[in-house]
Amino acid sequence: MELDRFDIAILAALTRDGAMTNAALAEVVNLSASQCSRRRAALEQAGVIEGYSARLNAAKLGYGLRAIIRVNLSSHGQRKEDDFARFVASHPQIRSAFSVSGDADYVLDVRVPDLEAFADFVHRHLLPHPQVSQVRSEIVLRTLKEDRGVTPLGAATPP
Repeated sequence: MELDRFDIAILAALTRDGAMTNAALAEVVNLSASQCSRRRAALEQAGVIEGYSARLNAAKLGYGLRAIIRVNLSSHGQRKEDDFARFVASHPQIRSAFSVSGDADYVLDVRVPDLEAFADFVHRHLLPHPQVSQVRSEIVLRTLKEDRGVTPLGAATPP
C-alpha cells in the first residue's frame, strides 16, 4: 500500500491517540470525517493499522518490578527454539520477547509485582527450562523513554 501525506498524518494522529473519532481526526488532518473514515478503514484492511489498545500504568496495576533478561540456549535447532517459544508464550510475566543477534539468543521483558516474584520466576521457571544455559538479568530502575509503536516514515517527529 502506498501512503500519501494524508495517510501519514492519520497514522501519526492515531499513534498519539488511537481513540480519536473520525470527526476529531478530520480536524487534525484537514479532511472530511467521511474521508478519514474511508482512509482509516483502508489502512486497517491493509494491515497497516493492526489494532487499538489502551496504555495501562503497570505500577498502578501492581507490577512494581520490570527486568530485562538475556537468555542463551544450550543448543539450537527448530524444535528446541519452538519449545522455548512455547515456554515464552505460556508465561504472562514475559511481556515481550525477542530473538536477537549478539551475546544473547533472546531478550525478555518481564513484569512482576516485586523482587520475590522475580526470583520465583527465574528460579522456578526460567533456569530449570532444559534449553536454557545462561541467564543474565537487569532490573529496570527508571524508564527514560518508551515508545509503544512506530511513527510513520515521513511524519513529523511528535513533540
